[in-house]
Amino acid sequence: MNQRHHYRVEVEWTGNPGGGTDGYRNYSRDHVIRVPGKPALAGSADPVFRGDATRHNPEDLLVAALSACHMLSYLHMAAVAGVVVMAYTDAAEGTMVTEGDGGHFTEVVLRPVVTISASSDPVKAETAHETAHHACFIANSVNFPVRCEPRIVVSSD
Repeated sequence: MNQRHHYRVEVEWTGNPGGGTDGYRNYSRDHVIRVPGKPALAGSADPVFRGDATRHNPEDLLVAALSACHMLSYLHMAAVAGVVVMAYTDAAEGTMVTEGDGGHFTEVVLRPVVTISASSDPVKAETAHETAHHACFIANSVNFPVRCEPRIVVSSD
């Protein structure tokens, strides 16, 4: 059965120094991202595009969304497969190219390090990454490759 899920986000530009966008170098890229019932995120552009390096940028958020979605899908698939995950970290990286006034991501590589209990099957733990990748809502929504290079560590308990 298909179900629709809606996500509401408000984005407000807060970077008007008084003259608006009267010149490319005259305004800030600062903005606030609001999701009802959640803390606001301070956003900006990547510093390469005149943004504030101390704020989240859309490119970071896209890579973070892919990483978090894979992790959540993986934890589910691991639990279903009887794999006990003790720890999970990911050092994800995205690559974007710019062309003229636009650009696009060419790939995102996820590098999760998953620690499993000594009683868990490392093969099942590895296989759960492939299943999780196909289940990830965000990875299924982008038009560039999302690769996963997992490393499984068996805990000594």
